[in-house]
Amino acid sequence: MSIKRLILSSPLLEIMTSRLCQELIENHQDFDNTVIMGLQPRGIFFAERVVAELRERTGKDIPLGHLDATFYRDDFRRRDSPLLPNKTNVPFLIEGKRVILIDDVLASGRMVRAALDAMTAFGRPKMVELLVLIDRRYNRELPIEPDYFGMKVNTLESQRVLVEWKEQGFETDHIWMVD
Repeated sequence: MSIKRLILSSPLLEIMTSRLCQELIENHQDFDNTVIMGLQPRGIFFAERVVAELRERTGKDIPLGHLDATFYRDDFRRRDSPLLPNKTNVPFLIEGKRVILIDDVLASGRMVRAALDAMTAFGRPKMVELLVLIDRRYNRELPIEPDYFGMKVNTLESQRVLVEWKEQGFETDHIWMVD
């Protein structure tokens, strides 16, 4: 039997999102030459919220794409059941652009590595930054760290962080630690 413990929910999630948007505005100012890519599957929900708030605050039409890295994962062919890909929608080239890659949870770093490989199909970015809602510490397998994070969570290898978004059909947004 698994045990779910609540880590975060509204309104703290909205406050955290606003803080992250403020950091992005401070570092990217006018967002010229900047694009945002949400990592499928759940990173896109967070990316869409971040972009909506940035557009509202800055008045800029910041490009948003959805990136699926399923076929770039290093465990793609090692699973008992095949992984089902999600839709990639990147309606722009990233050649020479500043890319902000957004995901909900950073754990081992392997998904981010796969996303970096997947991005090359759309050009060579000038720079890539990583924004995550939850940085799951003590589980990193690759030397990947976020440039922006909402919260750091200490976890054991046996634990996982589960993000439930309203956009997925949940009544409210919740972030859980599952033992």
